[in-house]
Amino acid sequence: MTTGRLQAFSDGVFAILITILVLDFKIPTYTAGHLLPAVLKQWPILAAYLVSYFYVGTLWLFHHDYFKTIALINRDLNVLNLILLFSVTLLAYPTSLVATTLQSGNLTDIRTALVMYDLVGAFISLTFVWLYNYMCKHPELKAKNVTDQFYQQIKHDPYRSVSIYVVALVVTFFSVVVGGILLLAGIWFHYRAYRHMNQLLESEKKKTVLD
Repeated sequence: MTTGRLQAFSDGVFAILITILVLDFKIPTYTAGHLLPAVLKQWPILAAYLVSYFYVGTLWLFHHDYFKTIALINRDLNVLNLILLFSVTLLAYPTSLVATTLQSGNLTDIRTALVMYDLVGAFISLTFVWLYNYMCKHPELKAKNVTDQFYQQIKHDPYRSVSIYVVALVVTFFSVVVGGILLLAGIWFHYRAYRHMNQLLESEKKKTVLD
């Protein structure tokens, strides 16, 4: 399979997931003249959507730029990509759980929803661990303008991400608020890791031009 075909399929999966996320928006039940209060009560749906949209968007950017560093796709790499995409599609479920439980206000249910989100986040990060390690072991698949050092410099980021989600999961059992903050920190770290990778790619491009 060519890298272009793999990326096209992956882009389609990300696009469908974002579409699914927005399906949680439904017209609320309200009496005439009281639409605004009914809409405002749906703030958890909007909050959960915005967080997950940012998360999925970051993962898409991550995926798009990372696979630019790969020139050849073999069977194992294709399977790893499918597992990665599977993990990302799971985000729709905890997003709905968080939105629903925040509306109900029940702390026990909110805790369960956050734990589910943490588990999915940790699973997504683990798929990047597998992907990064595979590319470190198979430099023959990388693009010619990318050095082996690039993969070595970013390979620890997914481990840090997994650690944040595991800590968030444990803390959530003791404090829903702190656990929720740590969950957001895990999502933000994905963005920071993406920026880190992007900066390294820019450095690789500059080196290629100078050479």
